[in-house]
Amino acid sequence: MSNHDKPGNTPPKVIIYEADGAVAKISVRLEGETVWLTNLQLAQLFQCTKSTVSEHIKNIFDSGELSADSVVRKFRTTATDGKSYTMSYYNLDMIISLGYRINSKVATRFRQWATVRLREYIIKGFTMDDDRLKELGGGGYWQELLERIRDIRTSEKVFWNGRRPSSLSRQEGLVPQPFPPCNVRGSGIVWCPIVNYSG
Repeated sequence: MSNHDKPGNTPPKVIIYEADGAVAKISVRLEGETVWLTNLQLAQLFQCTKSTVSEHIKNIFDSGELSADSVVRKFRTTATDGKSYTMSYYNLDMIISLGYRINSKVATRFRQWATVRLREYIIKGFTMDDDRLKELGGGGYWQELLERIRDIRTSEKVFWNGRRPSSLSRQEGLVPQPFPPCNVRGSGIVWCPIVNYSG
């Protein structure tokens, strides 16, 4: 835990809010792929006391769930009196861990949101923030998303090429054809369908 200058002039944006009357959503402004909050900011985020946050942080470290070396940084900050102080800041991993431990309405909404995401991942094998992708095009991760889709399609192609058409159900009249390369147009992906013919 080394000392650093306070990250950015604008406070990190972390919002847990309720949309459509029931569905919780999370909005986070990341700096360097994470966000740094003080004990006070964490208490404000989850609408609880600083002592509650401190107690849970201690338990998180004591249990070995997180390591202080990876989630805590000391940042220098200037107070209103003009003096420079060193304060502990906690990153996104700590925010997530606290969200599962703190007992407050906001933390409950966080857990509801996280459960929906986790359930979707377990059932479908993926989860996506559609609104974020529509508005920002996925940011710097858009290319990574395309590459991962290409990799999945390549595996699919290997699977289908390894099977003889005669081994497939002739009753359905479906014969899978090799998948051509992923055709990207603008921000969309054109999927190539399986050819349906009889014979």
